Amino acid sequence: MGVPPCEGPGEATIGIFGGSFNPIHTGHIELARQLRRVLKLDEVWLMVTPLNPFKSKETDLLRDDLRLSLAKEALKNEPHIHAHKDEFLLPKPSYTWQTLQYLRKKYPEKHFILLIGADNWLAFDRWREYKQIIATTPIVVYPREGYPIDPASLPTAGDDGLPSVTVVDTPLYPISSTEVRRRIRIRQPLSGLVPRHIISQTRRLYLPFLRMLDARDAHKN
Repeated sequence: MGVPPCEGPGEATIGIFGGSFNPIHTGHIELARQLRRVLKLDEVWLMVTPLNPFKSKETDLLRDDLRLSLAKEALKNEPHIHAHKDEFLLPKPSYTWQTLQYLRKKYPEKHFILLIGADNWLAFDRWREYKQIIATTPIVVYPREGYPIDPASLPTAGDDGLPSVTVVDTPLYPISSTEVRRRIRIRQPLSGLVPRHIISQTRRLYLPFLRMLDARDAHKN
């Protein structure tokens, strides 16, 4: 399976993979690898978000710059997968529509594909300007456990010229940032959950942060 053709000769095709990456883990990286391979993308950009619009009062996020630096370190041996801070430069919360507009203006020579999980697709009609996203941006939906999608129900490219929305068959990765943070809290091993070369750095950044959150919550109670 490949992505829709680029709009002009020499354009690089970039997959946009957004998330909090709080912290980045091996599931994120392996999924990005698989999506790049299956879709024949030139690169995948992990768009580190400062604030999810569906979690407008998120308080369990490590500082933006620290999540970004950890993601960059995790990806240092991945020449075609990069962590980006572009959403840090936009108004909060982070809306995908404004991000895509910003990216097209900043990188007019590139062709962008939006990569989202099945859980997000099933709630896509809650996204700001979701019809505009569908009308202007090819979307690829990857599987998430417990969120079945009927490919026949998806809008497809046709005479109206809409970019396609397609489902790609990639493995499920039963790893979550929530589980990584839980293990850090109780000092359990992180082997296999985060890249080996960032295990110490992940613990060093998150352990005092999580202790601070726990102390705050205990004080509230």
